[in-house]
Order: sequence, then C-alpha cells, then structure tokens
Amino acid sequence: MADTAIGVILNDVHSALNQTRVARVVRPVSIEDVIAAVQFAATEDRAVSVAGSRHSMGGQQFAAEGVHLDMRGMTQIVSLDADRGIVDVEAGIEWRELIDGLLAMQTGREAWGIRQKQTGSDGLSLGGALASDIHGRGLVKRPIVDDVEEFTLVDPEGQIRIVDRASDPERFGLVIGGYGLLGVITSVRLRLAPRRILRREVTMVTVDELMPAFEARIRQGSLFGDFQFSIDERSPEFLRLGILSCYRPEPAATSIPDGQRALSTDDWKKLLYLTHVDRAAASRAYIAHYSATSGQLYWSDLHQRSEYVGAYHGYLDAAIGASIPGTEIITEIYVPRPALATFMIRAGEVLRDGDPPVVYGTIRLVERDDEAVLTWAREPWACVIFNLHTDHDLAGMMNVAHTFRRLIDIAIDHGGSYYLTYHRFATREQLEACHPRFREFLESKRRLDPAERFQSEWYRHHRELFGFKSLSSA
Repeated sequence: MADTAIGVILNDVHSALNQTRVARVVRPVSIEDVIAAVQFAATEDRAVSVAGSRHSMGGQQFAAEGVHLDMRGMTQIVSLDADRGIVDVEAGIEWRELIDGLLAMQTGREAWGIRQKQTGSDGLSLGGALASDIHGRGLVKRPIVDDVEEFTLVDPEGQIRIVDRASDPERFGLVIGGYGLLGVITSVRLRLAPRRILRREVTMVTVDELMPAFEARIRQGSLFGDFQFSIDERSPEFLRLGILSCYRPEPAATSIPDGQRALSTDDWKKLLYLTHVDRAAASRAYIAHYSATSGQLYWSDLHQRSEYVGAYHGYLDAAIGASIPGTEIITEIYVPRPALATFMIRAGEVLRDGDPPVVYGTIRLVERDDEAVLTWAREPWACVIFNLHTDHDLAGMMNVAHTFRRLIDIAIDHGGSYYLTYHRFATREQLEACHPRFREFLESKRRLDPAERFQSEWYRHHRELFGFKSLSSA
C-alpha cells in the first residue's frame, strides 16, 4: 500500500532552491501503486511529478499543486543473471543499496558490479540516473543509456510498457534523458561489469597537458579517471593546475590491503569549510591527500562510491558566520577536447574575481551518445564541472545565473554545450544552440502525453520558454 501525505512542501537536497508545494505525496511500494496514483491524478486533472532522492537542482522533480510520486518505496533487487551480468532492480533504489546488495548476493572474486554511477553522492536513485542520462568517471564510456537493457514504464494512461531499444526505440530514447516527463520508470534491467581490482595513479598536470595525459592513460589501459583543478582564484594556477587520478586494472592483485588512506566524514567537513574560507588551503589539503594515495588499490565498483555530507550548509553557514544562508549550484560544461585548454583560460577570466567562488571543480571525459533524443553527449566531450557557492538572496541568485550564462556562451563559442540537470538559467538561444533537438523533444512529449499528465517546474519553465501553451488545467 502506498503512503500518502497531503499538502507538502518539497525541496531539492543540494541547492535547496526549489521549494515547491505539491497537493499530495504518494510513496508507492509496487507498480500497482504507481498505476493507481497516475490514474487517480487523471480523475483530478492533476499533474504528476516523479523523484527518487531529490538531488537534481533544476526543478525536474516537482510540479506545484501536482501529485508527487516518491519512488524511494521501490528499492528491491529483483533478480541477478550471474551468467550474463544483468540485474533487474526497482527504480527507486539508491546506488549504495545496489552496490551493497549485489555484493551480498555474490561470493568470491569473480563477481559483478556496476559499470558507472554519478560521483558526489551514493544517495541517488537509479530511476533518476536514467531520467538525467548520467555519466561517471569512465574514460571511454558513454552515458548510462549504454548500460540499460530495458526498463518498465507506467505511461501517461497508467499502462505498463516494457521498453527496450529494439522494440520501442523512440520511447527508449525519449525516456532516458527525458527528466520524468514521459512516465514513471518502475524497474530497470541494467548491464553490469566484472569486478576487478584497480590501481590508482596520481600525477600533477596542467590543463594544457591534460588531454595528452588522458590519452596516454587510456592507451595504458586505465578505465576511470578525472582531474580536479585548483579552485584558489588568487593563484596563477587557478583552473590550470590540478590532480589527475586514473585507475588501471591490477591483474596480479587478489585483495585490497588494510590501512589504505581515505578521507573520513570529518575530513570532508574540514575540506568543505576550507573551500569556503581558504581555498588555497583547501587545494593544498586535497593535493596532499590524493598524492599520498597514488598506488593504492580499489575495487572497480567500490572506488566509484562518494561520501556526501547531508545538509552540510546548515553547520557551514554557522561556522563561517554567514549573514545570508547559502548552498552550492553545479553546472557542467562540455567542450570539444582540443578546445579544453582555451576554454579553461576564458572560464578563468569569468571566475577569477571569486564572486561567486568556485568551491569544487573537476574535468572528466564522455563518449558520444546517439540514442537519447535529449542527449547532452553529442560529441566525445571534455566535461568541466563547476560547483559555485550561491547566496540565497536576489543578488546571489542573479550573480550565479549571470556567471553560468557567461560560461555557457564560452562553451558555445567553442562548439560545446551544457548539462540540463542542474539549473534553468540558460536563455532560449543558448538552449537551442546547445540542445538542437529540444523542440523536437517537447513536441514528442506532448504527442505521447497529450494531457500533459507528467510535469515539473523544469518542464513548465521550458514549455513557456518555447511558447508552448498549457494543454491541461493542472
């Protein structure tokens, strides 16, 4: 039986800038509950929004005065095909539960683990990962669409559909990366990878050296990697110098040694504090830690896990004596790999004044995705992530919005793009330049969901941006 709450205020976890009052929250525990909720919403002519762990920052999870489906009641691992390396799992499961659950179902070294997940937190749902077509730290991987065999969808009519790329390629490409606007993903058949032991190799490089360094690591067999760049805007090395960490299989290893270095929760809290009050010290501490871990061994699934300090800005605001509450907003910018160094120089010119400050930054790689309609991975990009501190007042919001638009303009100048998940600050011109199939996506959504049963504040914003009139009263 689904839990129900009436008249609830919801918000996203990280930015806390999407406070939305919904008419009702339903927490289904079965696909029958999902069907009943969608069909009942139709009798009330209410929109339906869908979320798992509520980490997206652009308002994709919530629709004001709609029925909200909280998928965290559906977290079961249904089955594991140990011969083929495929798992069937409910879509509300978080990565930590999936990783731990797979380990508990298997014994011995020859086992299966996840292929990729988002970094930053383990408290993110699998359904949300498909809705945003996420990627991780894989050096030669496409987004998660590549890992999906099929999924079960409750469509706008409350009907069950088994969707795969062969029998229903249109819906497959619209739902993955479709931000919950075509229906409710209730379960996923996900491809896994053999678990193996990897060795971390850490070096200091500049952004000018980064792409050749990535290419060299790939030739040597590295499977994962990323580059964390300096966030100290007072340093000449700002956005230029950083730590390159790559992970290469270590076939001779059979176990992980005890006593390897790792950051504790308290260590992360100290780093978070330093990123807000002394970014030079934060950079030094981060470099010292990662340099000391070079040569350590990790399992290929477990090294993708990420410590996340929940609601950290509450204690952080108190510790730094903030007069205005704040959080961070992320943006992810994509540029052609040959243009990376030039892009970073120009980004440094935008961010050099430290207002808003960069509190974290990393660069990763992704391969081209040609399946998702609203794909962000149109090319084999270099992916640049900026985490900017944002004051929760009008001036702070206007400042960060202006900064993100400037970064998007620089990406466009270099033939690049940006990720839609984190905010909705982009202009229509920027959106169309970076996501040329966006209008096609909106038209397909309205064709397959003519009552606009599935909505969100993100969708409503973009519907208005493109001049589409509402088709429903919700």
